[in-house]
Amino acid sequence: MSIRVMLPAAFARHTDGTKQVDSQAATLPALVEDLGTKFPQLGSHIKDEDGRLRKFINVYVNDEDIRFLGGDTYQFQDRDEVMFIPSIAGGLR
Repeated sequence: MSIRVMLPAAFARHTDGTKQVDSQAATLPALVEDLGTKFPQLGSHIKDEDGRLRKFINVYVNDEDIRFLGGDTYQFQDRDEVMFIPSIAGGLR
């Protein structure tokens, strides 16, 4: 089984420009660990002190929010496309 992970341009400086990577991870926690191993600089930006995905990063599987698919318990399927999207805040009042 292989999934394709899409990383936004905001993470490219932590991945030597890589914006797409394949993984064999079966769940989100395993994927976060895999990405941290493949890209140590990225790991510290996506994982908190306990090794879990930071709350400000949204994850989509085949364009669906992983929270609605079961979150950490969702089992990736062969050829799933997973996107990591950091939350963006700001603006004027």
